[in-house]
Amino acid sequence: MSENKTIPNNASVTEFLNTVENETRREDSFVILEKMKEITGKPAVMWGNSIVGFGSYHYKYNSGREGDMLITGFSPRKQNLTLYIIDGFDGYQKLLSKLGPHKTGKSCLYIKKLSDIDMDILTELISTSFTHFDKKYNT
Repeated sequence: MSENKTIPNNASVTEFLNTVENETRREDSFVILEKMKEITGKPAVMWGNSIVGFGSYHYKYNSGREGDMLITGFSPRKQNLTLYIIDGFDGYQKLLSKLGPHKTGKSCLYIKKLSDIDMDILTELISTSFTHFDKKYNT
């Protein structure tokens, strides 16, 4: 069984974010960094080369594969700011409808820039998901 590639490390979150070339995305990343620290009460940790994560939980699949994963986090990608809402989006449609322009994947929320969205709604989405997942796994 292969090892997980996305694991926590001791790299500097600030140094990583300072390398983001797109100025708006870099500034937005620092806003999200502070927002997620505030919401989670957890320190920011680099996961792999490009993900800033908050909190973690241990999972084990029926196949026997297991590991640790962040509960929430983000990554400033070239095309967008990707927020990891590990809880997924089932039950969050009402919030998403009020958020502003975005796209979603299974557990990813893609945003072009924070000025396009409602920060109160984003805060509620992150907080609700984190709290639910944190309680579920008793982290």
